[in-house]
Amino acid sequence: RQGSELSGWAMGRWTYEGIDLNHNFADLNTALWDAEDNDLVPHEFPNHYIPIPEYYTFANATVAPETRAVIDWMQRYPFVLSANLHGGELVVTYPFDMTRTYWKAQELTPTADDGVFRWLATVYATSNLAMASQERRLCHYDDFTRFGNIINGANWHTVPGSMNDFSYLHTNCFEITVELSCDKFPHASELPDEWKNNRESLLLYMEQVHRGIKGVVQDRDTEQGIANAVISVDGINHDVRT
Repeated sequence: RQGSELSGWAMGRWTYEGIDLNHNFADLNTALWDAEDNDLVPHEFPNHYIPIPEYYTFANATVAPETRAVIDWMQRYPFVLSANLHGGELVVTYPFDMTRTYWKAQELTPTADDGVFRWLATVYATSNLAMASQERRLCHYDDFTRFGNIINGANWHTVPGSMNDFSYLHTNCFEITVELSCDKFPHASELPDEWKNNRESLLLYMEQVHRGIKGVVQDRDTEQGIANAVISVDGINHDVRT
């Protein structure tokens, strides 16, 4: 009810337990990059479906029940496309969200599927009425219009333990972050305009689930489907599973 005029940017950011859900997923990036630096990927260390570290599963680990519930949900359903919605800026970010150089606050850190992620982000940004407007002003200080209103998450600001990175490394799911509006807390009267700005881009984004290779992996003799078959694409060091 206060709107952005009287609310700080951190309002509602943390749970009652003081946990920031936006940083609460298991950091699988570090394990992958360490294995890559030691030439262990993919023969001794996987480049996808990376297991959750043991420390993260302990009862006393600082993991919110909401985070555990979402992870359980993601493990039960083989999602392939997803987006999480934020406010306070007009830009679409794509993985990785965490910088590869651990001490850097910003660093371009692309995934093995960088072309696909940039496409997904561009689909949303170019069809969002507010982002695509030639007359729009900057939300704050960053001029994202120079980059087509998309940016690699780590190249904006590093976010260890993000849902985007976790989705990509632990599941088959490609996920982006959409910063929906300059106004982090729109008043109720402004919501119809915000919906109008985002409606078409949400629909177009969902339609992208039909891009790419689809099919059923079958046993040649029995023609039965094969579960958990690993699909590799030449030149892309990130496999997917049926």
